[in-house]
Amino acid sequence: MPTGQALVYFIYVVAAASVILAGEALYLSLASRRSHRVAVNHRLRRLADDAPADQALQSLLRERGLTGSGDFISGFIWLNRLYTQSGITGNPLTFAASFLLASLALASLLWFLIGLSAPAALFVFLAVGFALPLLILRRACKKRILKFARQLPDALDMIVRSLRAGHPATVAIGLVSREMPDPLGTEFGIVADEITFGLSMEQAVRKLSERVGFEGLQLLSVSLSIQSKTGGNLTEILANLSSVLRERQKLRMKIRALSAEGRASAWIISLFPVFMFLILQLVAPSYYGKIWGSPLILPAFLTFGLWALLGDYIMYRMVAFDF
Repeated sequence: MPTGQALVYFIYVVAAASVILAGEALYLSLASRRSHRVAVNHRLRRLADDAPADQALQSLLRERGLTGSGDFISGFIWLNRLYTQSGITGNPLTFAASFLLASLALASLLWFLIGLSAPAALFVFLAVGFALPLLILRRACKKRILKFARQLPDALDMIVRSLRAGHPATVAIGLVSREMPDPLGTEFGIVADEITFGLSMEQAVRKLSERVGFEGLQLLSVSLSIQSKTGGNLTEILANLSSVLRERQKLRMKIRALSAEGRASAWIISLFPVFMFLILQLVAPSYYGKIWGSPLILPAFLTFGLWALLGDYIMYRMVAFDF
Protein backbone atom coordinates (compact mmCIF):
# COMPACT_ATOMS: atom_id res chain seq x y z
CA MET A 1 0.00 0.00 0.00
CA PRO A 2 1.43 3.42 -0.93
CA THR A 3 2.44 5.69 1.92
CA GLY A 4 0.02 8.46 0.90
CA GLN A 5 -2.98 6.10 0.85
CA ALA A 6 -2.04 4.67 4.25
CA LEU A 7 -1.82 8.21 5.63
CA VAL A 8 -5.30 9.00 4.30
CA TYR A 9 -6.73 5.87 5.97
CA PHE A 10 -4.99 6.80 9.22
CA ILE A 11 -6.53 10.28 9.10
CA TYR A 12 -9.99 8.74 8.51
CA VAL A 13 -9.57 6.42 11.52
CA VAL A 14 -8.42 9.29 13.76
CA ALA A 15 -11.33 11.48 12.61
CA ALA A 16 -13.87 8.71 13.27
CA ALA A 17 -12.40 8.05 16.71
CA SER A 18 -12.54 11.78 17.49
CA VAL A 19 -16.21 11.96 16.53
CA ILE A 20 -17.01 8.91 18.67
CA LEU A 21 -15.15 10.29 21.69
CA ALA A 22 -16.79 13.71 21.29
CA GLY A 23 -20.23 12.11 21.15
CA GLU A 24 -19.49 10.02 24.23
CA ALA A 25 -18.28 13.09 26.13
CA LEU A 26 -21.44 14.99 25.19
CA TYR A 27 -23.62 12.07 26.26
CA LEU A 28 -21.88 11.71 29.63
CA SER A 29 -22.17 15.44 30.23
CA LEU A 30 -25.90 15.45 29.50
CA ALA A 31 -26.43 12.29 31.56
CA SER A 32 -24.64 13.80 34.57
CA ARG A 33 -26.72 16.98 34.35
CA ARG A 34 -29.92 14.96 34.05
CA SER A 35 -29.01 12.81 37.07
CA HIS A 36 -28.33 15.99 39.05
CA ARG A 37 -31.76 17.35 38.14
CA VAL A 38 -33.46 14.08 39.07
CA ALA A 39 -31.69 14.01 42.45
CA VAL A 40 -33.84 16.93 43.62
CA ASN A 41 -37.31 15.58 44.36
CA HIS A 42 -40.58 17.21 43.43
CA ARG A 43 -41.45 18.37 46.95
CA LEU A 44 -38.18 20.26 47.37
CA ARG A 45 -38.70 21.97 44.02
CA ARG A 46 -42.16 22.98 45.18
CA LEU A 47 -40.82 24.36 48.48
CA ALA A 48 -38.07 26.21 46.61
CA ASP A 49 -40.78 28.42 45.07
CA ASP A 50 -41.21 30.06 48.52
CA ALA A 51 -44.69 28.58 48.93
CA PRO A 52 -45.93 28.04 52.52
CA ALA A 53 -45.48 24.49 53.75
CA ASP A 54 -49.21 23.88 54.27
CA GLN A 55 -50.08 25.11 50.76
CA ALA A 56 -47.28 23.03 49.26
CA LEU A 57 -48.59 19.94 51.08
CA GLN A 58 -52.17 20.45 49.88
CA SER A 59 -50.94 21.11 46.35
CA LEU A 60 -48.91 17.88 46.35
CA LEU A 61 -51.92 15.90 47.56
CA ARG A 62 -54.43 17.47 45.15
CA GLU A 63 -52.28 16.87 42.08
CA ARG A 64 -52.26 13.17 43.02
CA GLY A 65 -56.07 12.99 43.02
CA LEU A 66 -56.52 13.42 46.78
CA THR A 67 -58.19 15.97 49.00
CA GLY A 68 -56.25 18.48 51.06
CA SER A 69 -56.41 16.10 54.02
CA GLY A 70 -55.04 13.14 52.02
CA ASP A 71 -58.32 11.24 51.44
CA PHE A 72 -59.53 9.90 48.11
CA ILE A 73 -61.48 12.51 46.19
CA SER A 74 -63.55 10.14 44.03
CA GLY A 75 -66.27 7.68 44.94
CA PHE A 76 -64.59 5.05 42.73
CA ILE A 77 -62.00 4.15 45.36
CA TRP A 78 -60.16 1.52 43.30
CA LEU A 79 -59.81 3.86 40.33
CA ASN A 80 -58.75 6.79 42.52
CA ARG A 81 -56.24 4.54 44.32
CA LEU A 82 -54.82 3.36 40.98
CA TYR A 83 -54.40 6.95 39.78
CA THR A 84 -52.75 8.02 43.04
CA GLN A 85 -50.36 5.06 43.15
CA SER A 86 -49.34 5.60 39.51
CA GLY A 87 -47.62 8.86 40.49
CA ILE A 88 -49.14 10.77 37.55
CA THR A 89 -49.67 14.39 38.55
CA GLY A 90 -52.53 16.60 37.44
CA ASN A 91 -56.30 16.63 37.61
CA PRO A 92 -57.71 13.08 37.24
CA LEU A 93 -60.74 14.43 35.37
CA THR A 94 -58.46 16.11 32.84
CA PHE A 95 -56.54 12.86 32.43
CA ALA A 96 -59.74 10.88 31.78
CA ALA A 97 -61.28 13.54 29.54
CA SER A 98 -58.20 13.71 27.32
CA PHE A 99 -58.38 9.99 26.56
CA LEU A 100 -62.15 10.10 26.00
CA LEU A 101 -61.88 13.02 23.57
CA ALA A 102 -58.96 11.38 21.76
CA SER A 103 -60.85 8.10 21.43
CA LEU A 104 -63.98 9.87 20.18
CA ALA A 105 -61.99 11.83 17.60
CA LEU A 106 -60.11 8.72 16.42
CA ALA A 107 -63.27 6.59 16.16
CA SER A 108 -65.11 9.34 14.29
CA LEU A 109 -62.18 9.81 11.92
CA LEU A 110 -61.99 6.11 11.13
CA TRP A 111 -65.76 5.89 10.71
CA PHE A 112 -66.25 8.85 8.38
CA LEU A 113 -63.02 8.93 6.39
CA ILE A 114 -62.06 5.25 6.10
CA GLY A 115 -65.54 3.77 6.26
CA LEU A 116 -64.95 1.66 9.36
CA SER A 117 -68.02 -0.23 10.51
CA ALA A 118 -69.95 0.99 13.55
CA PRO A 119 -69.02 -1.99 15.81
CA ALA A 120 -65.34 -1.61 14.91
CA ALA A 121 -65.49 2.15 15.59
CA LEU A 122 -67.16 1.44 18.95
CA PHE A 123 -64.40 -1.04 19.76
CA VAL A 124 -61.73 1.58 18.94
CA PHE A 125 -63.55 4.11 21.16
CA LEU A 126 -63.71 1.69 24.11
CA ALA A 127 -60.12 0.53 23.66
CA VAL A 128 -58.58 4.01 23.47
CA GLY A 129 -60.96 5.75 25.86
CA PHE A 130 -61.15 3.16 28.65
CA ALA A 131 -58.73 0.24 28.23
CA LEU A 132 -55.66 2.27 27.22
CA PRO A 133 -55.67 4.70 30.22
CA LEU A 134 -56.15 1.78 32.62
CA LEU A 135 -53.17 -0.03 31.07
CA ILE A 136 -51.08 3.13 31.31
CA LEU A 137 -52.03 3.63 34.96
CA ARG A 138 -51.30 0.01 35.86
CA ARG A 139 -47.95 0.14 34.08
CA ALA A 140 -46.95 3.40 35.77
CA CYS A 141 -48.14 2.09 39.15
CA LYS A 142 -46.07 -1.09 38.84
CA LYS A 143 -42.91 0.77 37.81
CA ARG A 144 -43.31 3.28 40.63
CA ILE A 145 -43.85 0.61 43.28
CA LEU A 146 -40.75 -1.30 42.12
CA LYS A 147 -38.65 1.87 42.27
CA PHE A 148 -40.03 2.70 45.73
CA ALA A 149 -39.24 -0.85 46.90
CA ARG A 150 -35.61 -0.44 45.83
CA GLN A 151 -35.31 2.86 47.72
CA LEU A 152 -37.08 1.94 50.96
CA PRO A 153 -34.29 -0.16 52.59
CA ASP A 154 -31.80 2.70 52.08
CA ALA A 155 -34.31 5.14 53.58
CA LEU A 156 -34.84 2.90 56.62
CA ASP A 157 -31.07 2.60 57.10
CA MET A 158 -30.82 6.40 56.99
CA ILE A 159 -33.55 6.69 59.63
CA VAL A 160 -31.79 4.08 61.81
CA ARG A 161 -28.48 5.96 61.63
CA SER A 162 -30.23 9.23 62.47
CA LEU A 163 -31.99 7.67 65.46
CA ARG A 164 -28.73 6.18 66.73
CA ALA A 165 -27.20 9.65 66.49
CA GLY A 166 -29.86 10.91 68.91
CA HIS A 167 -32.29 12.61 66.54
CA PRO A 168 -36.07 12.20 67.04
CA ALA A 169 -38.03 10.19 64.49
CA THR A 170 -39.60 13.25 62.85
CA VAL A 171 -36.16 14.76 62.19
CA ALA A 172 -34.97 11.43 60.72
CA ILE A 173 -37.96 11.31 58.35
CA GLY A 174 -37.31 14.91 57.34
CA LEU A 175 -33.70 14.00 56.57
CA VAL A 176 -34.87 11.20 54.26
CA SER A 177 -37.26 13.58 52.51
CA ARG A 178 -34.37 15.97 51.75
CA GLU A 179 -31.76 13.41 50.72
CA MET A 180 -33.70 10.78 48.74
CA PRO A 181 -34.92 11.29 45.15
CA ASP A 182 -38.43 10.63 43.91
CA PRO A 183 -40.67 8.79 44.44
CA LEU A 184 -39.55 8.11 48.01
CA GLY A 185 -38.27 11.61 48.74
CA THR A 186 -41.57 13.35 48.01
CA GLU A 187 -43.64 10.67 49.75
CA PHE A 188 -41.61 10.85 52.96
CA GLY A 189 -41.71 14.63 52.71
CA ILE A 190 -45.51 14.45 52.73
CA VAL A 191 -45.28 12.19 55.79
CA ALA A 192 -43.02 14.72 57.54
CA ASP A 193 -45.41 17.58 56.72
CA GLU A 194 -48.46 15.61 57.89
CA ILE A 195 -46.75 14.84 61.21
CA THR A 196 -45.83 18.53 61.54
CA PHE A 197 -49.46 19.57 61.01
CA GLY A 198 -50.95 17.24 63.60
CA LEU A 199 -51.09 13.61 62.41
CA SER A 200 -49.43 10.87 64.41
CA MET A 201 -46.60 8.94 62.81
CA GLU A 202 -48.77 5.81 62.64
CA GLN A 203 -51.55 7.66 60.78
CA ALA A 204 -49.11 9.36 58.40
CA VAL A 205 -47.42 6.05 57.51
CA ARG A 206 -50.83 4.42 56.97
CA LYS A 207 -51.73 7.16 54.50
CA LEU A 208 -48.33 6.69 52.86
CA SER A 209 -49.11 3.00 52.38
CA GLU A 210 -52.41 3.89 50.69
CA ARG A 211 -50.71 6.41 48.37
CA VAL A 212 -47.89 4.08 47.31
CA GLY A 213 -49.38 0.57 47.43
CA PHE A 214 -46.17 -1.21 48.43
CA GLU A 215 -46.72 -4.09 50.84
CA GLY A 216 -43.50 -3.30 52.72
CA LEU A 217 -45.09 -0.10 53.98
CA GLN A 218 -47.82 -2.16 55.60
CA LEU A 219 -45.11 -3.95 57.57
CA LEU A 220 -43.70 -0.55 58.54
CA SER A 221 -47.14 0.68 59.62
CA VAL A 222 -47.77 -2.43 61.73
CA SER A 223 -44.31 -2.16 63.29
CA LEU A 224 -44.85 1.47 64.27
CA SER A 225 -48.33 0.66 65.61
CA ILE A 226 -47.01 -2.15 67.82
CA GLN A 227 -44.08 -0.06 68.98
CA SER A 228 -46.30 2.88 69.93
CA LYS A 229 -48.63 0.66 71.97
CA THR A 230 -46.25 -1.81 73.59
CA GLY A 231 -42.94 0.04 73.45
CA GLY A 232 -39.63 -1.36 72.29
CA ASN A 233 -36.48 -0.36 70.48
CA LEU A 234 -37.62 1.47 67.33
CA THR A 235 -34.07 1.48 65.93
CA GLU A 236 -33.83 -2.31 66.13
CA ILE A 237 -37.30 -2.73 64.62
CA LEU A 238 -36.49 -0.54 61.62
CA ALA A 239 -33.07 -2.18 61.13
CA ASN A 240 -34.66 -5.65 61.07
CA LEU A 241 -37.37 -4.43 58.68
CA SER A 242 -34.72 -3.00 56.36
CA SER A 243 -32.89 -6.34 56.36
CA VAL A 244 -36.11 -8.23 55.61
CA LEU A 245 -36.97 -5.90 52.71
CA ARG A 246 -33.48 -6.29 51.24
CA GLU A 247 -33.71 -10.06 51.37
CA ARG A 248 -37.14 -9.99 49.73
CA GLN A 249 -35.78 -7.75 47.01
CA LYS A 250 -32.90 -10.17 46.40
CA LEU A 251 -35.33 -13.10 46.25
CA ARG A 252 -37.56 -11.20 43.82
CA MET A 253 -34.65 -10.46 41.51
CA LYS A 254 -33.45 -14.07 41.70
CA ILE A 255 -36.89 -15.38 40.78
CA ARG A 256 -37.07 -12.88 37.91
CA ALA A 257 -33.72 -14.11 36.60
CA LEU A 258 -34.78 -17.76 36.85
CA SER A 259 -38.08 -17.08 35.08
CA ALA A 260 -36.51 -15.01 32.29
CA GLU A 261 -36.49 -18.01 29.93
CA GLY A 262 -40.21 -18.60 30.44
CA ARG A 263 -41.04 -14.95 29.84
CA ALA A 264 -38.90 -14.84 26.70
CA SER A 265 -40.59 -18.01 25.43
CA ALA A 266 -44.00 -16.48 26.01
CA TRP A 267 -43.08 -13.40 23.97
CA ILE A 268 -41.58 -15.45 21.12
CA ILE A 269 -44.49 -17.90 20.93
CA SER A 270 -47.01 -15.05 21.05
CA LEU A 271 -45.40 -12.85 18.40
CA PHE A 272 -44.23 -15.54 15.99
CA PRO A 273 -47.65 -16.07 14.30
CA VAL A 274 -48.11 -12.33 13.86
CA PHE A 275 -44.68 -11.94 12.26
CA MET A 276 -45.27 -14.90 9.96
CA PHE A 277 -48.63 -13.49 8.87
CA LEU A 278 -47.09 -10.11 8.08
CA ILE A 279 -44.19 -11.69 6.19
CA LEU A 280 -46.56 -13.79 4.07
CA GLN A 281 -48.69 -10.76 3.32
CA LEU A 282 -45.57 -8.89 2.21
CA VAL A 283 -43.85 -11.66 0.23
CA ALA A 284 -46.85 -13.53 -1.18
CA PRO A 285 -50.07 -11.48 -0.94
CA SER A 286 -52.03 -14.12 -2.84
CA TYR A 287 -50.98 -16.96 -0.52
CA TYR A 288 -54.38 -17.17 1.17
CA GLY A 289 -56.25 -16.89 -2.11
CA LYS A 290 -59.93 -16.02 -1.77
CA ILE A 291 -60.16 -17.02 1.86
CA TRP A 292 -60.69 -13.42 2.95
CA GLY A 293 -64.14 -13.46 1.42
CA SER A 294 -65.28 -16.45 3.47
CA PRO A 295 -67.86 -15.73 6.21
CA LEU A 296 -65.90 -18.01 8.57
CA ILE A 297 -62.76 -15.91 8.54
CA LEU A 298 -63.86 -13.45 11.28
CA PRO A 299 -65.11 -16.14 13.74
CA ALA A 300 -61.95 -18.16 13.10
CA PHE A 301 -59.68 -15.19 13.80
CA LEU A 302 -61.62 -14.30 16.95
CA THR A 303 -61.54 -17.90 18.21
CA PHE A 304 -57.83 -18.43 17.65
CA GLY A 305 -57.05 -14.95 18.94
CA LEU A 306 -58.88 -15.68 22.20
CA TRP A 307 -57.09 -19.01 22.52
CA ALA A 308 -53.75 -17.28 21.98
CA LEU A 309 -54.57 -14.68 24.65
CA LEU A 310 -55.57 -17.46 27.04
CA GLY A 311 -52.27 -19.23 26.41
CA ASP A 312 -50.38 -15.98 26.99
CA TYR A 313 -52.22 -15.45 30.28
CA ILE A 314 -51.43 -19.01 31.44
CA MET A 315 -47.73 -18.59 30.59
CA TYR A 316 -47.70 -15.24 32.37
CA ARG A 317 -49.20 -16.74 35.52
CA MET A 318 -46.68 -19.59 35.40
CA VAL A 319 -43.73 -17.16 35.60
CA ALA A 320 -45.35 -14.55 37.89
CA PHE A 321 -44.73 -15.03 41.61
CA ASP A 322 -46.40 -13.12 44.40
CA PHE A 323 -44.83 -13.29 47.82
